[in-house]
Amino acid sequence: MATTSDFRNGMCIEHNGQLWTITEFQHVKPGKGPAFVRTKLKNVSTGKVLENTFTAGVKVNEARVEHRPHQFLYKDDMGYHFMNSENFEQMNIPENLVESPELMREGQEVDLVYHVDSETPLMVNLPQFIIYEVTYTEPGVKGDTSSTSSLKPATIDTGSEIMVPLFIEQGEKIKVDTKEKSYVERAK
Repeated sequence: MATTSDFRNGMCIEHNGQLWTITEFQHVKPGKGPAFVRTKLKNVSTGKVLENTFTAGVKVNEARVEHRPHQFLYKDDMGYHFMNSENFEQMNIPENLVESPELMREGQEVDLVYHVDSETPLMVNLPQFIIYEVTYTEPGVKGDTSSTSSLKPATIDTGSEIMVPLFIEQGEKIKVDTKEKSYVERAK
């Protein structure tokens, strides 16, 4: 059993008979009334996001999960195929359990999250930051920063499209935040 003071991002809890991961949380102590914790929970099986408020100090069941390193091999009509980096066992994972599949490339190291009690895979997490090569982008025109965002679309080596600043050119390597699917910086 855990309490609301134990909450952290990525923690897996049992709530309403299902498994949820905490994506965001905020402890709130209003001037009047009891303290509470405002959370955003993501359903492990469906991916649905739910906003929920817990009274401070309430007990919740923490699900026992284990993170195991795997390598992405390939995708076919059966799903995504991964190999355990420790014992070389291969397994098939459906697409709904894969976080940001469009950012994954063959040979990519990922983190598979398992429910310890049932030994079932719950989700596939990519590393927070990955370096990609820009395979196509329109050239940025000098002085073309009248818009507030000054971003342009760029296709990366996985075929996915993300928004990058105007100074990024084709062939450059960039660092991408896989959680936000956004440009971070040029890769060194």
